[in-house]
Amino acid sequence: MNTATFIAKRYLFSKKSVNAINIISAISMVGVLVASGALIVILSVYNGLEGLILSMYSSFSSELRIEPASGKVFKEDTVVFEKIKKDSRIASYSQVLQEKVLLRYREYQYIANMKGVDPSYGLNRPADNLLWDGTFVLSENGINYALLGARVFTNLGISLNNILAEIEVFSPKKGVRSALNPADEFNVRNIAPAGVFKAQQELDDLIIVPIGFARDVLGEYDEISAIEINLKKGADLNRVQKDLQKLLGKNYNIKNRVEQNPGLYKLLNSEKWMVFFILAFVLVIAAFNIVGSLTMLVIDKQKDVAVLNSLGAPHGLVKRIFFLEGIFISMMGCLGGLLLGAVFCIIQEKFGVVRMGTTTIVSDVYPVSMRWSDFLLVFLTVLLVSGTASAISSRLSVKNMEQLKASE
Repeated sequence: MNTATFIAKRYLFSKKSVNAINIISAISMVGVLVASGALIVILSVYNGLEGLILSMYSSFSSELRIEPASGKVFKEDTVVFEKIKKDSRIASYSQVLQEKVLLRYREYQYIANMKGVDPSYGLNRPADNLLWDGTFVLSENGINYALLGARVFTNLGISLNNILAEIEVFSPKKGVRSALNPADEFNVRNIAPAGVFKAQQELDDLIIVPIGFARDVLGEYDEISAIEINLKKGADLNRVQKDLQKLLGKNYNIKNRVEQNPGLYKLLNSEKWMVFFILAFVLVIAAFNIVGSLTMLVIDKQKDVAVLNSLGAPHGLVKRIFFLEGIFISMMGCLGGLLLGAVFCIIQEKFGVVRMGTTTIVSDVYPVSMRWSDFLLVFLTVLLVSGTASAISSRLSVKNMEQLKASE
C-alpha cells in the first residue's frame, strides 16, 4: 500500500475536528448510494419490460421472418426454400399471406390487417396467455375461425356468444375495375370469430385466419407474403439469420423480432437511456457534495499537510491523498448502492412488491432483469463522475491552501 492510499484511508475513518466534515461526507456517500441504486433498479426494470414485450410478441412474431426485399409477395417453390425447410435447426416453418381487408359485422365496418397462416403457426406459440376472450383455434371440423385483435373486436361490436353471426371479409378482385355492379369488384367470404387477443397496439388491428381462407379472399393462390421461422432450443439465432441471408441473397430480408418491430424497441431503448442520463445528472449533483467535503477536509488537515511538506513530500502526493479520499467516499456509496439495488430487484422479482396498478396486460407486476453489464456501466459511470469531481476538488483545494500560506 503506497503512502497516499494509506493516509487517505486513515482520513476516511478518522475523527475530524469539525463535525460538519463528517456530515458532508456522509451526505456525499448517501447521494452516490441512492443514485447508484436507482440506476440499477431503472435499468433492470427496463430490461424486464423488454423481456416482457419480447415474450408477448413471441405469440405473434416469429423468431425469424423472411420477406421480399421489394414487392409484397413472392413464390417459395425453389430449391433454396426446400433446403431451408430441411434445416435441422428449424422447429417450425410457416407460410404467411398478409394484406389489408374490409371487415363487416352486422351494420359495422372496419379496415383490418388480415394475416393468413398455415397449420404449423400454432407450434411453439403460447398465445393462450394473451387471449382476452374465446379460444385459440383457427380450424376445427372443417370450419375456419378467426382470431381478432382487441381494436377489431371493439369497433365491430362482435359477440363471441352469437355463433350464427359471422364476419364478412371484403378484398378487391384482381384485374376487375369499374364493374357495373360494385359488388362484383370484391371477393367476399364469411368467417366465424373464435377468440380475441390483447397484447400491444400494433397487434390490435390484426385478424388471424387460416391461409387457405386468406388465399380465397385475396385471390392469391401461388404466392405468399412471408415465411415465419421458429428455431429449436439451443440454436444460435444470429448464426441462423446470417446463414439464411447468405443463402437467399439480397432479394430477401431476414428479420428477427427486434427488426420486425423496430419502432417499439427504439422507443423502449430511447426511454431507457433518457432516464439513465437523467439519473446520471443527479449523480453529478451528488458529486458536488464531494467537492465541499474535500475542501473542508483540506482546511481541517492543514497541519498534516504542513508536516508532509516539511518532510519533503511533493505537492503531487498531497493532491493524490485528497483525490483518493474522494474516490473512497464515492466507491463506498457506489458499492452500497449496487448492493441495495440488487437486493431490491431480487425482492421485486420474488414477491412483486411494486405493481403497475392495472390488469389489462399480461402482468400487473413491474418485471426486472438484472444484467452484469448494467452493474459495470453504473460502476464506471460513478467512477468517471466522482473521479472528475475529486481531481478538480483536490487540485483547487490544495492550490487555494498554498495561496493562503503565501499571503500569510
